[in-house]
Amino acid sequence: MKLLLTSGGITNDSIRAALVELLGKPIEDSRALIIPTAQWGHPMCTPESVWRTVAGQWGGQAGLVNLGWKSVGVLELTALPTIGEERWMPWVREADVLLVDGGEAVYLAHWMRESGLAALLPSLRDTVWVGVSGGSMVLTPCIGPEFVEWRPDGTDETLGLVDFSIFPHLDYPGWSSNTTESARRWAGRIGGSAYAIDDQTALLVDGEAVRVVSEGKWEFFD
Repeated sequence: MKLLLTSGGITNDSIRAALVELLGKPIEDSRALIIPTAQWGHPMCTPESVWRTVAGQWGGQAGLVNLGWKSVGVLELTALPTIGEERWMPWVREADVLLVDGGEAVYLAHWMRESGLAALLPSLRDTVWVGVSGGSMVLTPCIGPEFVEWRPDGTDETLGLVDFSIFPHLDYPGWSSNTTESARRWAGRIGGSAYAIDDQTALLVDGEAVRVVSEGKWEFFD
């Protein structure tokens, strides 16, 4: 897959240009599926926040479903085990981009495995994954206990499709737990390389190459 791992979505022209680069064609010619599943695992999320995401109703905040796609559908991972792979796999294979919203990354990883989507990802070579916050963190090896809100077995492990971890929403106004100092403490405990990114920053991953796309603030921890 081609990955655009963001903290806040498509928040500026640089990140939007990176998305078009990965798609290889205009947004208006591309078909998208939005995956809101991670929200159900996070205590800060509600049915209203899920609706706002799938309806593109976050006011002046970042674009995701409302970027002008050729088509947008909803893919709810918790439903997939009940309907059979022969039905939902064609939907995923026909999509140009998966828009994976934030929430609880460990919960999302669980349902990606349970649904079969995680096993399908390696075959989706031309599909673009746009992650937002937890939807980006889910592809990393682990997220750190600071970000775990769903604890059936106490793990902070996620899918490990990339070899670095992500600290999102760096220095977000009013979030005392997401300061630069907090990110540096987190990075010292994470046990591997990591990026701290704000909502104006994204990580573009195409093959082995990782590129930072930013109109904001970020740090890399080796």
